[in-house]
Amino acid sequence: MTFMVLQGSFELGIIYAIMALGVFISFRTLNMPDLSVDGSFVLGAAVSAVMSTKGHPFLGLGIAFLAGCGAGSITALLHTKLKIQPLLAGILTMLALYSLNLKVMGGRANIPLMNKATVFSVFEKTALGDYSKLIFSLAVLLLMLLLLFLFLKTRLGFVLRATGDNDHMVRALGVNTDSVILIGLALSNGLVALSGALIAQSQSFVDVGMGIGMVVIGLASVIIGEVVFGTKTLLRRLIAVVLGSILYRLIIAFALEIGMPPTDLKLVSAVIVAIAMAMPIIKKRLSVVKRKLTVTHHERSK
Repeated sequence: MTFMVLQGSFELGIIYAIMALGVFISFRTLNMPDLSVDGSFVLGAAVSAVMSTKGHPFLGLGIAFLAGCGAGSITALLHTKLKIQPLLAGILTMLALYSLNLKVMGGRANIPLMNKATVFSVFEKTALGDYSKLIFSLAVLLLMLLLLFLFLKTRLGFVLRATGDNDHMVRALGVNTDSVILIGLALSNGLVALSGALIAQSQSFVDVGMGIGMVVIGLASVIIGEVVFGTKTLLRRLIAVVLGSILYRLIIAFALEIGMPPTDLKLVSAVIVAIAMAMPIIKKRLSVVKRKLTVTHHERSK
């Protein structure tokens, strides 16, 4: 792979890592499958694009995060107050967001940002130059990573993690788990929307269909990171998610470099997730086979 391809993969991996941290909160911390990710990603991108066309790219990032928090809150309320299953609540929110995203985009299916001010074009004029996307995205990622780590170390953060492990025990201790789930899903979708906002400004366009499969990409990053880099401590898990996102983009870039059609990327993503999720079973079965071969070898040596 050329240097430009590697740089582009790292840039995308860093931005998508912010989304992966959001998916980590819902899927791993809260233990809830949240499919509203596909919609909130586009919501963040749409809000960011609209604000960029009005000359406020930095403000667009903040509003995109808040919009994502609102989307996550809707999913949480559907689940906690109306007792709708988390999976279905996420699907309903995702469907509703499709229409909402079109409204945010003024009824257009896509918005180009060519010749419009973005957070990256502003920094391109500084000493950062061609590395503005990489450095600015990395700075945002490290800030989100640090804030998320500090949050999960607080009392509320511990309650959030405990709710995912055993919500019955948390409720028995007198904690309102509905509020905890609301905060968790709001934060999760806020990070996803922030990632979408950065992607829109990085690629200089937003499309209403760009969120399809984002939950798979986020889940792939989480699982690959956990399998390859481990999950011993909280900080290690968060860093593993980030590295998993970058590794995932490198795998995709390699697949494109060897001539795989771009239309097959969703298939590649599905296969990667399936293999990563099956790794514990694969390792277990390989260890069993290894033990059997060892026993057979000892018996023959006697």
